Amino acid sequence: MDGPTDDTAPRGSARLPIWLRAERASRGRRPAHSRADIAAVAIRVADADGIEAVSLRRVAGELGTGTTSLYRYITSKDELFDLMIDSAMGEREPPAPTGDWPADLRAIAHETRAMALSHPWLATLPATRPVLGPNSLAWLEATYATMGGLGLDADETLAQVGTLLTFVRGHVIEELAEQEAARRSGMDMTAWLEAQAHYGELIFSSGRYPHLSRMMLEAETPHAGDRFERAFRRGLDLVLAGLAHSRSTA
Repeated sequence: MDGPTDDTAPRGSARLPIWLRAERASRGRRPAHSRADIAAVAIRVADADGIEAVSLRRVAGELGTGTTSLYRYITSKDELFDLMIDSAMGEREPPAPTGDWPADLRAIAHETRAMALSHPWLATLPATRPVLGPNSLAWLEATYATMGGLGLDADETLAQVGTLLTFVRGHVIEELAEQEAARRSGMDMTAWLEAQAHYGELIFSSGRYPHLSRMMLEAETPHAGDRFERAFRRGLDLVLAGLAHSRSTA
């Protein structure tokens, strides 16, 4: 996917964002690899071993080249992360708009969750400085476009979209944390709840936690095999209802 270009900028300047720098010099030997190659290897490492395992040395080794040679393509590890994020976001197209803003935001939320679950490291990287590569720009544009006809000012649009994406990110982090806890302990949620049964009885019988006890005794979602899907859908319903209400009372 193509992004913005600056034909007047000096090619190869490290001060420019990576998206504005030419991938190869106009003269000289053709590079052995591309930014796409580098991003693909780094993503493969992160998917297998976590984002902590991603380093210029590791990526260079996987490519069969020296670490210093990567500086022909990128200037820092942060740029490597930017390439990874943008490449991962390019694996899916933004949902086609329907003109129904709650439905469009719902589709974006589900796709964003799916991307993060496919690449768990996406949820661990800072979200406050958006990557402005071509694929990321397409997703940002599609997301803000869902609110384009609602008459909101820019700050309100940012706040409402940010509320939605913060919910998605938080839910994904909880989902991934549960997967990691199951891996470490060797117990899935069902086995863990069974192991806590005796302690639960002590909590109930103490009489000190009546509201918590009601949740523990009556809630069905924590015991469901699709509990994360259920929780995500219900939470998303509440977020969208809140956004709609804020608009009606503005």
